[in-house]
Amino acid sequence: MQINLAHIKARSASGGAINYAVFDARSSSGMSSDNELLLAQLTARARSAGLRVDQSALAYNHNGRIQFFGSRHLVDHLAQQGGVPRWTHKIDA
Repeated sequence: MQINLAHIKARSASGGAINYAVFDARSSSGMSSDNELLLAQLTARARSAGLRVDQSALAYNHNGRIQFFGSRHLVDHLAQQGGVPRWTHKIDA
């Protein structure tokens, strides 16, 4: 199965650069512990594919609303942006 992935380089709050990944995925159970495991696995796969990932998050639709799960600062940033970034890659899950 292939998962959509947005890999983005942006300015951090401190002024430096940050590379982050957002995955179009959610664990089948939806439990936080399972989402955490899935996020760790997908982040490791993105890194092994040569992508630099400083922070990562899952993005998924829950009851008609986009939900984010992952690095707190990244989740806050994505929520303020008001949507999911444009997918730039696909990764095997």
